[in-house]
Amino acid sequence: MSSSLPDPFADQPDWAPLPPRAIEIVPAAGRIELRGRRVLVGLPGLGWRGDLRADERVVQGSRTYVPVIPEHEWYRAESEQVEVFAPLVPVERVWVEVIGEYQPSSRPTEPGIRLVSLDGPTHRAPTPVFEADSVAGRRVVHVTGTAEQRDLRAVTETYSGADGDICVRVAPELEWYRWAWRGQPPTTLEVPVHLLWLE
Repeated sequence: MSSSLPDPFADQPDWAPLPPRAIEIVPAAGRIELRGRRVLVGLPGLGWRGDLRADERVVQGSRTYVPVIPEHEWYRAESEQVEVFAPLVPVERVWVEVIGEYQPSSRPTEPGIRLVSLDGPTHRAPTPVFEADSVAGRRVVHVTGTAEQRDLRAVTETYSGADGDICVRVAPELEWYRWAWRGQPPTTLEVPVHLLWLE
């Protein structure tokens, strides 16, 4: 009688790249550079708002604030060197997205509801694009070997490329947002889905 050992590579096909490093959410009150970072604002128990960028802290009296700008406005201000309105949010209501250390995927293998704590914002683990329902407009990471290219947006849904690969066209985020404020179509790159992860 022989008992078979489980295959340690069963969950990771040999053609699939390793997932990118996950996003971690940390309080902005810590010692972290804020200028240009993606941030979330909100209140525990109430909810969180993302797609925002921060500027450096501002101290007024005894309070510390973070200037917070919608991401599309931040890109426009940086690209075109214009002033934009940035409301000041108390630092204790701001959390920063940072790239974490690489860890093997701990995503649940069973589908279902994922419960989170309302004490602070959370971020999902990277998801392979080939497992996603829709991708157009979402943040993606292009993984090649050990290199990660971030600050990309999916411009299309999945489609069959000229070589028969299932692909998605992606664009740098600056061009994605420039498309909105100028109407200038972005330069895109066709990427096979097995090299893309939802951030």
